[in-house]
Amino acid sequence: MTDTLSPSLTRTVDGRTIPAAGRWEVDPSHTTVEFVARHLMVAKVRGRFTDYDARIVIGERPEDSSLEVDLQAASISSGDESRDGHLQSPDFLDVATHPVLTFRSTAVAPHGDGWRVTGDFTIRDVTRPLVLDVEFAGVAETPWGQPKAFFTARGEFDREDWGLTWNTPLANGGVLVGKKVQIELDVEASPASD
Repeated sequence: MTDTLSPSLTRTVDGRTIPAAGRWEVDPSHTTVEFVARHLMVAKVRGRFTDYDARIVIGERPEDSSLEVDLQAASISSGDESRDGHLQSPDFLDVATHPVLTFRSTAVAPHGDGWRVTGDFTIRDVTRPLVLDVEFAGVAETPWGQPKAFFTARGEFDREDWGLTWNTPLANGGVLVGKKVQIELDVEASPASD
């Protein structure tokens, strides 16, 4: 765990090191919100959302912490313009009608060496629970004296549970697009200035 800052930016609660209580601002230049889905039942297609807003609040009690994320659906990028257009269409995200995907945490609890964050994930006006396994990787200071905290979060969901059912059957069995989607967040954040 990285910790090159003064102890005031981290603390230990029940034997776990966590960030100082307060609001942390996500640095979009050093944060990624990515997804992985299967193509042709075997290959992995990776993509990301390039336009988003995230809010992290660390509570005095870690269980009182919260995470909120707004993803601009039209910012989805998978490295293929044609595929991105299809993902933005009514077959999938329908960005013209549903421009934002949201996640709002509802519970935070210790889990293994990290934390389990449960929340309401909304796609196309369908809201269902999503569980993220979160790790706090520590804090560090940039060469310019700016404190940073580092988090990772991972989760998986079945897109059909959110009504994203488009697919094409394959001649030898299976389907073109896998149902399971993995979510991966790598977050760098600074203490809020206000």
